[in-house]
Amino acid sequence: MTEAVRTHGLFKRYGPQIAVAGIDLVVPAGSFAGLVGPNGAGKTTSLSMITGLLRPDGGQAEIDGFDVWRDPVEVKARIGVLPEGLRLFERLSGRELLLYNGRLRGIPKADVEQRAGELLRVMDLADAADKLVVDYSTGMRKKIGLAAALLHNPSVLFLDEPFEGVDPVSANTLTEVLWRYTASGSTVIFSSHVMDLVERLCDWVSVMSAGHIVAQGPLEKVRAGRSLNQAFLELVGGPRDNGDSGLTWLGRGKQEPA
Repeated sequence: MTEAVRTHGLFKRYGPQIAVAGIDLVVPAGSFAGLVGPNGAGKTTSLSMITGLLRPDGGQAEIDGFDVWRDPVEVKARIGVLPEGLRLFERLSGRELLLYNGRLRGIPKADVEQRAGELLRVMDLADAADKLVVDYSTGMRKKIGLAAALLHNPSVLFLDEPFEGVDPVSANTLTEVLWRYTASGSTVIFSSHVMDLVERLCDWVSVMSAGHIVAQGPLEKVRAGRSLNQAFLELVGGPRDNGDSGLTWLGRGKQEPA
């Protein structure tokens, strides 16, 4: 198995709190991989360390065999990133944003213009290409952010909650682009806590809980004959039993007397 991503004992602590507890994450090349877990499991912290945005306190991360911290130039040329807290140059138009990103990457001007035009069409943003990004909707911002991440043709694409707040039409556009991308042999890794979405899109899954990888492998292996949601609940633990004594006042017919 050729590995697009591998970590060895990746570790991050914030004071007394351990955010990522020495994970060994593996993602095969050419896979559509989901990194799933409840809120606070360590997904965003893990992706930030793997993409070189956050320095780990211990362990290693490799992209296509290159160490993220020893070979940062090689790694950054091979990855595209769509972070959760998406920050864009909002006073640029969509087209200007792509042209600027392409020139920063050192792509020849003619190639940048061609790629930008194609991406704008595929993302259904051609009519909004000359609008300022500040006026884009959430779905449009996610699409232009994905276009910017794909512009230099990376081999591995990292997406942190890419469908959060995105309407169904925009989500369908994003999905089609990502399927075309992985069909070419490239790799997508995206974090989510929406199991139905991961089950529909992914062929490889890594499950995180409390900073640990508790399961990873092909989707069918992790599911083991269950729905992914059921497997997830069994792996990370279902909701605690808080008893039925609370909230007795809540509901129709429970109004306070006048």
